[in-house]
Amino acid sequence: MSGARLPYQPALDGVRAFAVLAVLLFHGGVAALPGGFLGVDAFFVLSGFLITSLLLVERSATGGTDLVAFWGRRARRLLPALLLVLSSVAVVSRWLLPPPEWPALRFDSLAAVAYLANWRMMFRDGDYFAATGAPSPLQHTWSLGIEEQFYLLWPLVFIFVAALAFRRSRAVLLVVCAVGSALSVAAAAVLFSRSDVDRVYYGTDTRAVTLLVGCALAVLLSGRVGRRGRHPVLGSLAVVGVAVTGLFWASAGGGSPWLYRGGLLLVALATAAVIAHAVVSPRSPTARLLGLLPLVLVGRISYGLYLWHWPLFGWLTSARTGLSGPALLGVRLAAVFVVATASYLLVERPLRTARWTRGRPRLGGAVAGVAVLATAALAVLVTVPPPARQAPAIALDTRPGPSASATPPIQRAGRTPGALPRIAFMGDSVSWSLGTYLPKQSQLQVTARGVPGCGIARLPDVFYVGSPHPTYPGCDTWDQRWRRNITTDDPDVAVLLLDRWELMDRKLNGRYQHVGEPEFDAYLLRELNLAIDIVGVRGARVAVLTAPYTRRAERPDGGLWPEDEPARVDAWNRLLRATAAKRTATVLDLQAVVCPGGAFAWDVGGVRVRSDGLHFTPEGVQQVIAPWLLPQVARLATA
Repeated sequence: MSGARLPYQPALDGVRAFAVLAVLLFHGGVAALPGGFLGVDAFFVLSGFLITSLLLVERSATGGTDLVAFWGRRARRLLPALLLVLSSVAVVSRWLLPPPEWPALRFDSLAAVAYLANWRMMFRDGDYFAATGAPSPLQHTWSLGIEEQFYLLWPLVFIFVAALAFRRSRAVLLVVCAVGSALSVAAAAVLFSRSDVDRVYYGTDTRAVTLLVGCALAVLLSGRVGRRGRHPVLGSLAVVGVAVTGLFWASAGGGSPWLYRGGLLLVALATAAVIAHAVVSPRSPTARLLGLLPLVLVGRISYGLYLWHWPLFGWLTSARTGLSGPALLGVRLAAVFVVATASYLLVERPLRTARWTRGRPRLGGAVAGVAVLATAALAVLVTVPPPARQAPAIALDTRPGPSASATPPIQRAGRTPGALPRIAFMGDSVSWSLGTYLPKQSQLQVTARGVPGCGIARLPDVFYVGSPHPTYPGCDTWDQRWRRNITTDDPDVAVLLLDRWELMDRKLNGRYQHVGEPEFDAYLLRELNLAIDIVGVRGARVAVLTAPYTRRAERPDGGLWPEDEPARVDAWNRLLRATAAKRTATVLDLQAVVCPGGAFAWDVGGVRVRSDGLHFTPEGVQQVIAPWLLPQVARLATA
């Protein structure tokens, strides 16, 4: 390899094209590509190869490495489009995201602009409401974080190795890549957990193997790129690489254990084999195929395609477009290609090639710094939540009176005269959001005991948003927790709201089943009767709220996930009503209040009632639900 520039290889744009198309189709819900997310790893291998090749070329031509110039080129290449996307997402989300999700988006934006999004996404999902909700419109920036961390650290390693072992620097670099890859694979294997895949999926350390394979490839091919001639061994390896890549893209899952126990290394080696044959034999069938003009054109805008596809896919939902399936995918892809092309022609290429950004690095650096700070400030400002509206006063009658129900009045021992009636909200996170957001009461003592992630179904294997999901820790002993809570609270009325985990597919007797199937209904009935027994053991009246319809997240093709299907909610509510009738519990029809007309609704009477398609908003609870619910609960408490 000689000269100060790396020769342009059209085939590498073809690699970019296949990689980004795999990601787009995967996120678009194409069933034939369940492993399309591995297109990101193809980008990682290619980045490792190109960056190391550039460093080797520069050192060969000049005898050194200009770090400032290197990082400046990376900034000109990557920052303009990223800042444009971050600014656009912040502004658009002000209208499209509910206010409760703005704080999370603020931290997502700051992490993305600091190129720490992968670590943010890893720990973001430690929050149940983020983990089980609609994904962040900036979730895809995790891969940019890993790449930028690589761009920052790898040149330093390169310079250190070159200074330490001048004549044998390439051999030492290969050793560094080999050791680093081994450590990365080992870290992924050790840290992998079925209950916490995010740690290995987003980790810089666990995904570094694919970047380092690309680095090693650049060292191995140093001086061989672009030479004419036949390379049958590399050609055979490229064929194997294509086959392995196709197999993985058609079969892998993000939570597949094998992927983190050496599978990512195989993914990287398969991609490396294709790249090696394409760049060493530019006239080979591999290079000719990857160098086809349509693929080259897609590859040139691949960065913009990746940046824009995720937020655009999230904005162009089935609910907003009225489309689903192939039609929705077509509209999404068309929008992404139009926006990415405009970004490339109007923003990325002009700023990357402008003389003032290349010839005046200090000015370019100052402008970049100001742009970064401005983007961060915008993300903070537009995600400031609006001022809370004053909750309306609710008139409650808590005077003891004759029971309006078929059961006699409750005689509660241990109550002092004038003590406030005690209300305990039991259930999952939906119950928690309802009990927590109730307006402060001077006539009732309210406790919210709902536990995020835990209903009363405790079977360990759950199928959630299309993938296996373990039950959250502690959910299998929910009855013990409920008993402690009831003993502590000693409520006059226990309000049960269960609206999520009973609706999912769970493995029972060796197969996944759901509410509405006789065997599973029998299981749920046992748990529901146990729940009523526990909350009523000290004499509390039991109020069972019907489950409202939900729309937690769309499938990639625009349809509903099974747990959001209205038929499942109806089946669960029939079970609730039948059980309540036999147990003299009171049924309060919450569904009719928040789903007027018998259909899911985001807003009721001009008030936003659902924050994410499942949980309630503070204003929805205070202005819509509380005026209906609290008077009825108060009457039950004093009946």
